[in-house]
Amino acid sequence: MKIAHEYKRAAQSLLDLVQEGNLGLVQALRKYDPDRGVRLSSYAVFWVRAYMLRFILNNWHLVKLGTTPAQRKLFFNLRKEQARLEAEGYRATTERLAAALELPESEVAEMQLRLSQGETSLDQPVSGARGDGDERTRMEMLPDLGELPDEQAAAAELRDKLSRTIAAFGDGLDGREKTIFLERLMSEEPRTLQEIGKMYAISRERARQVEKQLVKKLKNYLRRELGEMVEVALEHAA
Repeated sequence: MKIAHEYKRAAQSLLDLVQEGNLGLVQALRKYDPDRGVRLSSYAVFWVRAYMLRFILNNWHLVKLGTTPAQRKLFFNLRKEQARLEAEGYRATTERLAAALELPESEVAEMQLRLSQGETSLDQPVSGARGDGDERTRMEMLPDLGELPDEQAAAAELRDKLSRTIAAFGDGLDGREKTIFLERLMSEEPRTLQEIGKMYAISRERARQVEKQLVKKLKNYLRRELGEMVEVALEHAA
């Protein structure tokens, strides 16, 4: 309770801090080694304080403020250092704070901005305090980054043309090329090169060479049939 009162201004609930401190105490009991000659109370204070500070940091904002060691250091010490400088008659500039905390000035400026900003719900109406009757939320006003309907239709048509072109290529194959095309390139569970080799009494390496030549032949066929669209078609097919 004594430690929790030290941080009560930074937490919304004193009871939550006490509960986190209890978790820290449990951890201290698990890790305590009496043979080291340290009193349990002195050792436990470290874990109790650590759990409370972690709780404050994780619940200060919905968006995490301290995700790196430097940011955690700034979160807990920035305002304290600012108050110290002002008490000594100095203007707490970003440069002075960075020098005192031994951190880059850019990180100090970023944390100052984070701590000064509040949170805005995406469910909040965009009208805000205007009172203009607009009930649309901020979520509804976010731009849709997906494809437009005409782009979706064009992409579907392109995929269909690519599928028909590949099928036409396969219809012109026979023998082991046909097998490799169907069992390797088009199958969701392709056979191994070793299996293909056994089917046609050739080595695995020879089967790989045939496959490589077939892939090259397919690319040339697509470029011939689709022209400049082939790269776009292959991208959408992927």
